[in-house]
Amino acid sequence: MKRWNGYEHGVNLGGWLSQCSHTKERYDTFIREEDFCRISEWGLDHVRLPIDYNLIEDKDGTPLDDGMAYIDKAVEWAEKFGLNLVLDLHKTYGFSFDDGEKEDGFFENEAYQERFYRLWERLAHRFGNLGERIAFELLNEVTDKEVCDIWNRISSECIRRIRLIAPEVKILIGGYWNNSIEALKDLLPPYDENIIYNFHCYEPLIFTHQGAYWVQGMDTEFRIPIEASYRELKKASDNYLSQAVVSLDGFDPDKPLGPEFFERYFSEAVRIAEERNVSLYCGEYGVIDRAQPEEALAWYRTIGKVFDQFGIGRAAWSYKEMDFGLIDPHMETVIAELVKVL
Repeated sequence: MKRWNGYEHGVNLGGWLSQCSHTKERYDTFIREEDFCRISEWGLDHVRLPIDYNLIEDKDGTPLDDGMAYIDKAVEWAEKFGLNLVLDLHKTYGFSFDDGEKEDGFFENEAYQERFYRLWERLAHRFGNLGERIAFELLNEVTDKEVCDIWNRISSECIRRIRLIAPEVKILIGGYWNNSIEALKDLLPPYDENIIYNFHCYEPLIFTHQGAYWVQGMDTEFRIPIEASYRELKKASDNYLSQAVVSLDGFDPDKPLGPEFFERYFSEAVRIAEERNVSLYCGEYGVIDRAQPEEALAWYRTIGKVFDQFGIGRAAWSYKEMDFGLIDPHMETVIAELVKVL
């Protein structure tokens, strides 16, 4: 399968310019230059930088130069420490993957869509000439399958407009169900040779999101070890996950989670990527901080082995805080080993 060189081992900078209070204090203090230095010293090759539209434009769409300056700073620090950067639009006017943001109307409102195109045109003019150092991720985690055809139309038009400004910048696109791997088959064929298919992986969800307060049906006191058998994982999923989950059937029910789970889970996407000659990238994967750190490390090792097997680039969620923080105190005992398998 086609590999995406320079974007094989990365980490997200969630909570800095997205999913945050959007204050100057947050922007100035949450991530600093020394964090980019540390990530480089870990041996990673890139960062994924989520941004919200309200960082760089106000309510009526007027550009905000002060907000754009923080992206400039991230690009500068990434270059200084030899890191590439994925610029990820985590929220656009009228849409967020998080219902709590109360953004709606994007897929129905052509004016909102035009605003989305103009935002990306501004970003393309500012950063599109940086070659392999930067890539554009159009939109984080489209939710509903019902908007698949609309999203294909919107994303295709957005790519067309970016290409008039930045003909060769890599552009990432993911599908419905929050960048589900199952949605990749329903994306349009790649617009050109510089398109990357993007998905997220937090499977099995019952392990990576054990006790998660935002998961419907989850008991916040629930915990499950990495050594749990497929039978135990399936039973717990049935009990605590009200949303659709990836099938745990077809494996030896008495064995614990192993590489075979991810090999099967990734196989259809790998086939599609090979047919369409496109690289695969996992923009988010990780384990909640409720899990024991040694068990989180075991999960990262297992999925990392399969990423490497198929040549899938990835960025762990997340560098700091956000319920998944790699540098948070609870991960101190394993971080030295963990960074070797990211």
